[in-house]
Amino acid sequence: MFDKTEADRAPKQDRSRVTRQRLLEAAVSCLAEHGWAGSTVSVVAERAGVSRGAAQHHFRTREELFTAAVEYVAEERSAALRGLFPDAGGGAAGADRTAVVGALVDLYTGPLFRAALQLWVAASNEEQLSPRVAELEARVGRETHRIAVELLGADESGSGVRETVQGLLDMARGLGLANLLTDDAVRRKRVVAQWGRLVDEALG
Repeated sequence: MFDKTEADRAPKQDRSRVTRQRLLEAAVSCLAEHGWAGSTVSVVAERAGVSRGAAQHHFRTREELFTAAVEYVAEERSAALRGLFPDAGGGAAGADRTAVVGALVDLYTGPLFRAALQLWVAASNEEQLSPRVAELEARVGRETHRIAVELLGADESGSGVRETVQGLLDMARGLGLANLLTDDAVRRKRVVAQWGRLVDEALG
């Protein structure tokens, strides 16, 4: 027999997932554009096109909303990097190392990193936010390192290889920070080319 309650529940769950997704995307956009101080639940709800009540149904507090947002950002950052080289499971054989370096730098100079950075700043002054953000950032750091090793075809049993990959990620993060103040695209292109050569030499 046709169960109307069950049939009604599925569209409702779909709508709920869509609303949650819109809120997370709006939270990320607000953080990137307005920073922590300008990103209230009301502002996020308005940007997402939902009521404040609907926002609070999904996220009871501002901290809950933005910790969910940083988890979303973390997942999107990892997915973005993996998606750039879907056929590069074999490492450098599937993707040019300079292109991988460029992709890593792009990851740290885009809006997802900018939003994550705003959360770091907020977490440094918010006791309720700090532990969760630190935990999630540690996780995305490990994931980014793992993906970088895979894409570069790096053998971390070799001397200095792990440090080379970590140094590359630190460099990419630094370029991301520099890009917050000015468009550093021209210099960044030269740096990426040089690091591509250095990484290729170091990894063999």
